[in-house]
Amino acid sequence: MALPLALSLAACGDSASEASAAAQSEPVAKVAAPAGAQWVDTVKTTPEGGWLVGNPDAPIKLVEYGSVLCPACAAFGVQGMEPLMNDYVNSGRVSYEFRSVLIHGTADLVVVALDACGPPEAVVPRAEAVWQNLPEVMEGLQGNAQAAEAAMQLPEDQRFVEYAARTGLLDYYAKLGLNRDQARQCLADAGKMRSMAEQMQEQAGKDNVQRTPTFRVNGREVEASSWAQLEPLLQRAGAR
Repeated sequence: MALPLALSLAACGDSASEASAAAQSEPVAKVAAPAGAQWVDTVKTTPEGGWLVGNPDAPIKLVEYGSVLCPACAAFGVQGMEPLMNDYVNSGRVSYEFRSVLIHGTADLVVVALDACGPPEAVVPRAEAVWQNLPEVMEGLQGNAQAAEAAMQLPEDQRFVEYAARTGLLDYYAKLGLNRDQARQCLADAGKMRSMAEQMQEQAGKDNVQRTPTFRVNGREVEASSWAQLEPLLQRAGAR
């Protein structure tokens, strides 16, 4: 299967030249979660191929276009995910949706497929675990590049499984609690892998994503690539 990697993306972390800042808005009231629940535990997939955490009707909607293997995305995850979830998403005022961008082609696709193997609630925590340990993950990918490339010449129902095995990804995700048999089953579904890749590329192209991470607040791209830059924009949008 040839992946549709037609997007022309800038390097990970590059700043946008024409991104717009979030407009100043009135403060938004907190929204209580359903009885006995927390908004951070509410996760669903979206028609755009993303994973949305929090109040699906939140008045402030944050979307991140990111790569699970991008150092700038990893820096945002390490620095910003905890305060974003605890202080903003859990208030019910902000929802967070992660949409994957395949800037590293097969490597990104396999990692995000493993993130998504199982319930949607597992996706963001697994992505965080990769961001927290990105050097370890990248060592397996880069140190076994030749074997990984050879794996992609195998039949469709074998290639992604072998890619994950030869790069240490199966072992890494096993440490995160993903059963190896379940992981193999997810990666062996060539049709699903193809559909996932096509949808991610189509959506990123539709929103003209030129870098990772790219953040959109209530549908508008904002000029931010770090938590220090993004948090004031959420507050300007009313999350204060």
